Amino acid sequence: MVSNLGDWFGVLAVYALIIDFSGSELLLGLIIVIKMMSFAVFSPFAGYIADRYDRRTLMILCDFGRGFAVLSFLLVRSPEMLWLIYFMTAVQMMFAAVFEPAKQSSIPNITTPDELVRANILSNLSWSIIFTSGMGLGGLATAAFGTDAVFIMNGLGYMLSTIFIFKATIPHVRDEATMESLRRPIKGIMDGYKYLWKTGRVYRPALAKGTMTIFLGSLVYMLILISDQILLMGSAGLGLLYAARGAGTAVGPVIIRKLFPQESRWVTYMGAAMMVAGLSYMVVGLTSSLWLMLLFVFIAHSGSGANWVSSTVLLQQRAPDNFRGRVFSAEFLMFTVAQSISTLVVSLLLEYNIVTLQTAILGASTGLVITGGIWLLTIARKEQASLQAESAV
Repeated sequence: MVSNLGDWFGVLAVYALIIDFSGSELLLGLIIVIKMMSFAVFSPFAGYIADRYDRRTLMILCDFGRGFAVLSFLLVRSPEMLWLIYFMTAVQMMFAAVFEPAKQSSIPNITTPDELVRANILSNLSWSIIFTSGMGLGGLATAAFGTDAVFIMNGLGYMLSTIFIFKATIPHVRDEATMESLRRPIKGIMDGYKYLWKTGRVYRPALAKGTMTIFLGSLVYMLILISDQILLMGSAGLGLLYAARGAGTAVGPVIIRKLFPQESRWVTYMGAAMMVAGLSYMVVGLTSSLWLMLLFVFIAHSGSGANWVSSTVLLQQRAPDNFRGRVFSAEFLMFTVAQSISTLVVSLLLEYNIVTLQTAILGASTGLVITGGIWLLTIARKEQASLQAESAV
């Protein structure tokens, strides 16, 4: 939770610094692309590292690294120094690329099978609360104390989280055959990808996050512009929209767990969640009412939250421990590449006035609805056919 707070507390301070020194929509979108692409580039190595080495130690080292990266933002004092924000953000995300698969792979090792779903719902709920409060607190702190104070608190927060990880007991069990298979990094990485793509029951939920964010990534980016250009509320409006987003991601997994407890149907529900999110963002693109926007952003991200937790749980259940880090890193790779491309394309279209903001929102939301429909006709059908074949055997 403390580490998650570090992820979001300083976001608005970084945005504010870029806007103050450049005023460019393209450079604002570029920081999001840099974050995602840095994560993506290092992900193949990160998954191997998470399977090869002690995950508890890795998480501690990664949070120290992220804290150092954020504190380096204090050196940015002029437009000429903006490059440092992008470079050290890339370093921060390289550490995050190792931290995330190490964390996700550890959860099944410290829970019983019955606790696994609840543990992920609690983890997602804490993320949502921290995302909402972290953005809000970060925005208020940026306005009240300036970006320097926020970066200091942010960096120290990462380092504080290492204390809690240090006090945790996380088993690291590897037999001799597994360790031998992981001694050669390139072979270990390739073995992970081969396992993923040859194992349908694993790669289907692994596709969910990346598929959804092909269009949802750009829609989340455009919330920044909606607040600034349509609502005319700046950071205050963005804080409210992001709060609605965070609340939705918290509620969505609880709903799918309560209303749809059959995990065998979750891959199908992922496609429905994409369509719900797309239809909701259509309303956001057609209205200028803050309250309607908040409601439908909440509904959209209830769908994305349900998609996120259900796919995570299925991967934790279906992937063996010795491949789990590489599976999650491959999943994060697909997610981050999709989000980067989505954000970059839309930011370029808007920067050069090729489309209006409203057209971009409606286009992306329509694409998300179509993507959900394609998922139901392809991935969901393969999942059901596979489950029926397994039950027949």
